[in-house]
Amino acid sequence: MRKFLAKAYIWLILVVMYAPLVFIAIFSFTKSRVLGNWEGFSTDLYSNLITGNMQGNASLMAAVKNTLLIALVAAFVSMLLGTIAAIGIHNLHGKKKKAVTFLNNVPMINPDIITGVSLFLLFVFLGFSQGYLSVILAHITFCTPYVVLSVMPKLHSMNPNIYEAALDLGATPGQAFWKVMVPELKSGMLSGFILAFTMSLDDFAVTFFTRGTIGLDTLSTYIYTDARKGGLTPELRPLMTIIFLVVLILLIVINLRQAKAARAMEKKFKY
Repeated sequence: MRKFLAKAYIWLILVVMYAPLVFIAIFSFTKSRVLGNWEGFSTDLYSNLITGNMQGNASLMAAVKNTLLIALVAAFVSMLLGTIAAIGIHNLHGKKKKAVTFLNNVPMINPDIITGVSLFLLFVFLGFSQGYLSVILAHITFCTPYVVLSVMPKLHSMNPNIYEAALDLGATPGQAFWKVMVPELKSGMLSGFILAFTMSLDDFAVTFFTRGTIGLDTLSTYIYTDARKGGLTPELRPLMTIIFLVVLILLIVINLRQAKAARAMEKKFKY
């Protein structure tokens, strides 16, 4: 009975987490404009999304492009800054390391709306024009701590002597970093990049407060505006399904690669 209840609890959690996604995916195959109203199987919404034959096509496609551009730039810069920050924190000791680690955790615990309002007030105080750049800087701000957390475990498991060994063998600090440390931290950096990309893709509050009044829309702000008009564009359902499948496939591929690398490492040490 105990095992049954444990398994039932796990399955209940999985159903609660994934049922909305399955629901969206199912109703992306009907052309009904009202979510939950099944009007027969159809791929018209996917066809409209691909061909652009839909109402508000230009604004939706612009929102998707803005979202991907901002997410890619913010995730890449966050990956670089987070990796460097993680190395710096790793080399600290005692109270300094605890204090900086605590400060790194604060932005993740802090509610998004407070981060968004704070950055908005900062940009206004500095006279910084709001638009693409302000949104990208804001996304880098809240994404970087997540990259730090992704890279830190790799630093803890890495041999601390390989960097100094590279320096002793004649490598410059830059060469030792790129040729010795980066390959060791690559999986953590990639995980941090994907996490930062997902966080940026998903963000609404920070984007809403830092985008200014130039009409810049990301996918989240577009959906918010669309919902306030009395309903959601039906083509958003196939778009959400495609985004979910792409993220799922990426995660599966990365996990398979990491599992393969772990097995190869076990064989290497075994023999």
